Amino acid sequence: MTPCLRGVRHLIVGVLPFVICCSAAPASATVVLPADFTTVVTEAGIIVHGRVVDVRSDATGPRRVIESFVTVVVLESLKGAPGTSVTFRVPNGQVGRYRRILVGAPEFAEGDEVVVFLTGRPPAMPTVFGLSQGVYRVTRNAAGRAVVTPPPVTAGTGRIIRGDPARGPMPVDAFAREVRTILERSR
Repeated sequence: MTPCLRGVRHLIVGVLPFVICCSAAPASATVVLPADFTTVVTEAGIIVHGRVVDVRSDATGPRRVIESFVTVVVLESLKGAPGTSVTFRVPNGQVGRYRRILVGAPEFAEGDEVVVFLTGRPPAMPTVFGLSQGVYRVTRNAAGRAVVTPPPVTAGTGRIIRGDPARGPMPVDAFAREVRTILERSR
């Protein structure tokens, strides 16, 4: 190998890692600490049981970040005064061929029945508390009743047990009573 080629090789080996490190995009992460159910209830500004009627995605802000805007028709308001419908944003969605996926962010579809716990103060559009922590899906049991699976009780030191009968689906009206009880105790 000629001295000229050896010098170029040393230059590439020495400079290339530096160039790669300097040109790399900064890494970022989202960390959401789990909140107990009482905290979710008390810190949410709006809590509603409703049905999703519209989901649309758009690139917003100067960086053109894709977000979805979800509109829910209110079946029952548990906290706050949202009116007949409430629109909130979630950090995911698809615009054209571009899709944004944020791990832990809930996804919604028209027709979904949910209980959502929202945070944010006007004029800002509300967001879901703690990403998925503030979304409870409503399903129908064998009898056709609307039920919600309650959150795990994390305040104690015990383990969460799969199939625990205490965590079985509960009727939406019982879930709403539990939310109201927590709100009354926090006043």
